[in-house]
Amino acid sequence: MADITITKEEIDNRHGRYVAHVAGIDAEAELTFTRRGEGRISADHTGAPEELRGTGAAGALVRHMVEDARANGFTIIPLCSYVQAQYAKHPEWADLFTTAPGEKPKIPQ
Repeated sequence: MADITITKEEIDNRHGRYVAHVAGIDAEAELTFTRRGEGRISADHTGAPEELRGTGAAGALVRHMVEDARANGFTIIPLCSYVQAQYAKHPEWADLFTTAPGEKPKIPQ
């Protein structure tokens, strides 16, 4: 497995992203999010450039977001199709998501 470092960046008071860097590769993957009220975020988009495909960076981003939710007491609205797919493989995360595994979320206003 690749040596992956993940950081959390605040873009503004409502938006942010988790960023993954893989040792020896000059590229980054990201998982963007939006705060949707008290104790809730939406996972909006996961993106990884070709250089990072197959390194595990995207999966590491989702796991980090789940760990962050557990540590900081928020729930996740899985709008991103990649996050939905990872959640479907990990039903043990159900207490941290606003939908059941495989269920499509409603888009919040």
